[in-house]
Formats: sequence, structure tokens, C-alpha cells
Amino acid sequence: MTGLRERKKEQTRRRIAEVALRMFAERGFEAVTVNEIAEAAEVAKVTLFKYFPTKESLVLRGVGEEDLAGIVAGRPPGHSPLEALRAHCMALVASSAVTRDMDELVARVQVILGSPALRAGAGALLYRQRRALAKALAEEHEETVAALMAAQITACLHTVQEEFFQRLAAGAAPEAAYDHLAGDVKLAFDLLEHGIGPRSPRLSGGRPGESGGR
Repeated sequence: MTGLRERKKEQTRRRIAEVALRMFAERGFEAVTVNEIAEAAEVAKVTLFKYFPTKESLVLRGVGEEDLAGIVAGRPPGHSPLEALRAHCMALVASSAVTRDMDELVARVQVILGSPALRAGAGALLYRQRRALAKALAEEHEETVAALMAAQITACLHTVQEEFFQRLAAGAAPEAAYDHLAGDVKLAFDLLEHGIGPRSPRLSGGRPGESGGR
């Protein structure tokens, strides 16, 4: 019975999220009310809030939830924070490329980009993620150093993600977008590891595998 109950809960959660995303995509985030979503999903408003505590969470679920701090804190002995994060992010890109519902992802990206409230909400979630990472790094580094490291790491990862979302929103083929994302993640960690200077990766302007001097 427990398994059946959990499946029904997941079906309800998914139905609410799908209905909300469709309505947001059609009319815009600000133009749709929670009451309208609950009615369209055939649930009570109180039920909707059991699954999604805020209107923003209907779209922003997963944003900033990647446990970068946990990855750093739980990394294998002998691995640096950057090595652990690089391995995790590359594995995540590879798995997401074959499991993501691309239509849903593109719709969510377009809704978020079209809403100032959602962009602000995403920023707040990412800020909390950065502070958590800084706290984990502070276990091994002076507090200011840890804060600066966390700022650089999260800024690189968020920028790479934004570029990926912008490509999808502009109509890029998913396979090409994920190939580009994998290259950008590698570049981000190369830059974090080696720094920005004359010997930094790709400062000549070439893509991976291309010669510089374009």
C-alpha cells in the first residue's frame, strides 16, 4: 500500500507541475494564478501547496538544489574539491543528455527567462547554493578564501548553464546543445584549475579541438 500511495502522490505532483508549466508557457508566469492552476489540475489549492510551497517552486524546482557542498564534503580521499566537482558535473551532463524531457526543459527555460520574478527567485536559490559551498570549503580554507573559491566555482557553473539554456531557448538541437555543454563544463574547470592568464585554456578563442587565431 505504501508503494501505491507514493506512486499516486508522484502522479499528482507531476500532473500539477505539467498543468502549471503549460499554462505559464501559454500566458506567462505572472498572468496565471494558483487558483487557476489548482482548478485545471483538478486538485484543491491546499493540496497544490502541499506539493509546491510557492507559485515560483512550480517552475524553479531543481534550481540551485545541486548539492555542491555535499560533493566537496563527501569527496574521496586524495581528491581536490575541483576534481570532485568536475567528475560530478561531467557525469551529470552525460546522464542528463539521455534522460531529460527536452520539451519540458525548453518550456521551463523560456518561462523563467520571461519572468523577472522567476529570474530573481532563481538568483536567490543560487545564492544559497554558493553560501553552502563556501561553508564546506571553509572546513579546509580560511573563510575569505573559501568564499572567493565558492564564488568563482558557482559563477562558472551558472554561466555555463545559462549559455546552455539560452541555446535551447533559441532552438538549438538538444544533441548539439549537450555536446556544447560538455565542452563548456570542461573549459570551466580548466579555467578554474589553471586561472586566467596567458596559458589559460582556449584564450586564443578556439573551440575544443580547433586551432586559435580565428
